[in-house]
Amino acid sequence: MIIRPRRLRSGEIVRGMVRETRVSKDSLIYPIFFEEGKNIKTPIDAMDGQFRYSPDRAKEIIDRCLSHGVNKVLLFGIPKEKDEKGSQAYAENGIVQQAVRAIKEEYGDSVYVVTDVCMCEYTSHGHCGILCGHDVDNDETLKYLTATAVSHAEAGADMVAPSDMMDGRVAAIREGLDDKGFKNVPIMSYAVKYASKFYGPFREAAGSAPSFGDRKTYQMDPHNVREAMREAMYDEEEGADILMVKPALSYLDVIKELSYNTNLPVATYSVSGEYSMIKNAGKAGLIDEYGIMCETTASMFRAGADIVITYYAMEAADAIVKGDIG
Repeated sequence: MIIRPRRLRSGEIVRGMVRETRVSKDSLIYPIFFEEGKNIKTPIDAMDGQFRYSPDRAKEIIDRCLSHGVNKVLLFGIPKEKDEKGSQAYAENGIVQQAVRAIKEEYGDSVYVVTDVCMCEYTSHGHCGILCGHDVDNDETLKYLTATAVSHAEAGADMVAPSDMMDGRVAAIREGLDDKGFKNVPIMSYAVKYASKFYGPFREAAGSAPSFGDRKTYQMDPHNVREAMREAMYDEEEGADILMVKPALSYLDVIKELSYNTNLPVATYSVSGEYSMIKNAGKAGLIDEYGIMCETTASMFRAGADIVITYYAMEAADAIVKGDIG
């Protein structure tokens, strides 16, 4: 007897009926860069199709997101002034705080705003925390990360997402938010963030490259997966509401492993280098950009991600509607 799995691949309708990975536009988050100033929309050369906006032009990009059915955004800020302690990260009128207020004043609860909590875009040295000599002082940094998260919540952020990879930062931020009355503001932890070469275009976009050394003493070794599970479980114990793996495509096995080890929602961030490789290869005629976008996005969900942060969020949302993803 011939076993015939092809029976369930014989047409579009039956293929859709038995599809194992099903996704929704509700699972997509679009990252946006904001910089200080007025009437700014600056192309990001390393990320074709992406821009840096001033807060007064937030409506332009948010309306575009909503037109595709994407109503969740992740905000990054580029301040005019940087200093040793990244003071603009937690300033009451810092760039992310301005952008959050602009979005919330215009859209209220119809747009869900997540904010990146880190120091690298704000420090003059480009590292993700406070320096002691040439080392990042883990415990001293926690105070500044907490102040940043609280300032974002005070501005109206719906969720905060610490990306610094300092030990103990989820517990510190949770305590700080609770103490200020923000017990219902969730934390999406960059629980497993690798010291990856895929971040290059982002560092150009955000001006966040370290002025010396690298981030290998706090971001994770790309060779390790057991360590990743320990990191994620620590964050879960400390009160994280969502656990993230970053980057996505080279770490699908880590996403899968984490999905087996937690009952929390699992997010992944398809980072700038992944986006730019697909975008540039498509422009060069080497690949079908839309098809590859669909295939790679599906792979993240198939690996076990419940949430995908991607610069292709709008295109992916359209593909979901068309049935090309999920």
